[in-house]
Amino acid sequence: MRLLVKAPAKINLSLDVLHKRPDGYHEVKMVMTTIDLSDRVELAPLASDTIQIISHNRFVPDDHRNLAYQAAKLLKETFGVRKGVAISITKTIPVAAGLAGGSSDAAATLRGLNKLWQLGLTMDELAELGAKIGSDVSFCVYGGTALATGRGEKIEHLPAPPPCWVILAKPTIGVSTAEVYRNLNLQRTFHPDVDGMVQAIKDRDYERICSLVGNALEDVTLNMHPEVAHIKEQMKRFGADAVLMSGSGPTVFGLVQYDSRLHRIYNGLRGFCDQVFAVRLLGERNSFD
Repeated sequence: MRLLVKAPAKINLSLDVLHKRPDGYHEVKMVMTTIDLSDRVELAPLASDTIQIISHNRFVPDDHRNLAYQAAKLLKETFGVRKGVAISITKTIPVAAGLAGGSSDAAATLRGLNKLWQLGLTMDELAELGAKIGSDVSFCVYGGTALATGRGEKIEHLPAPPPCWVILAKPTIGVSTAEVYRNLNLQRTFHPDVDGMVQAIKDRDYERICSLVGNALEDVTLNMHPEVAHIKEQMKRFGADAVLMSGSGPTVFGLVQYDSRLHRIYNGLRGFCDQVFAVRLLGERNSFD
């Protein structure tokens, strides 16, 4: 039995960093939602009791550094599974882009192996396991739209935002999340109105959502990488309704309601940025089906 699982990317509509915790992580408060840009994770049983990662992307590790590998290993060790699996990852989500591609691959692996190995775990149990792998994995297990707190593992589900287009542009650089946090000065950090964003989503108020997008990490990455600031400026100039960097970057996204404006922004960005995508918000939670 071979199993195919979609691993959708996420964007942060609002991201605040509150303080540094005793465990070394930062306390965050953020609103995330999934978008229709997905990796494909294929799971196939192996005769030997091993975990094999297969990817044709040279930036994707094929060993214990891969979060999908860690997800399979965690399930095997936690539940005494003595079976092997080949995990083939076809990347569409850019790597090191602030879109949780690796975390989503891990979450897809957890959901898929739960079915392949007939473990019978609930989504909540999978999300709890996911928190041991990485801060975004819990959210990616559920998908949809959520308020995430703690270090990102405490999830409060929200309704889907109003439908719109999302344009993403990633410059040809990678950004280290750890380095961004190291350069973050909490005394001078911009703190977006996360609670206001939650209410705007509940009210399905597109204009208010656009006015409230904000990211406490954005200024740090923009100072480190001026090309990210340039993309943001261009996206605004071309007419996006709201523009923000996702996560620790470097991907910038724009929200757009109308098709006519979408094509103008997409074509304009393609002129100086190789990785540009125009996708829809998903906003709905994953299921086991």
